[in-house]
Amino acid sequence: MGKRIGTKIRKTRHKLSKSFRRKGKISLSSYFQKFNVGDKVCLAAESAYQLGMYHPKYMGKIGVVKNKRGKCLEISIKDKGKEKTLIAHPIHLKRV
Repeated sequence: MGKRIGTKIRKTRHKLSKSFRRKGKISLSSYFQKFNVGDKVCLAAESAYQLGMYHPKYMGKIGVVKNKRGKCLEISIKDKGKEKTLIAHPIHLKRV
C-alpha cells in the first residue's frame, strides 16, 4: 500500500475555495461568535484560518454542540450511522 503524502486538506482545491465576494479579511463577528451547549450548528469551514479546522469530508454536516474545550467546541455528528465527536473552532461553524 502506498504512503499518503500531504495533509488533511490535500485534494480540496474546489471544496475549500471561496467565491470572489467572500475573499478578504475574516469577519471578527464570526471569529468571536458564542455557542451554548445544545445549539445546532452547520459545519462550514473557513479556509483562510486552518487552526481548529475539522477534516473536509465533514463539510456541510449538521451537529450539536456537546461541550467547550478551550477556544474550540466539541460537536457531535452522525456519520454513516455512527456518533462521532469533532473539535472545531467557532469560525468554522454556522448557527442553524
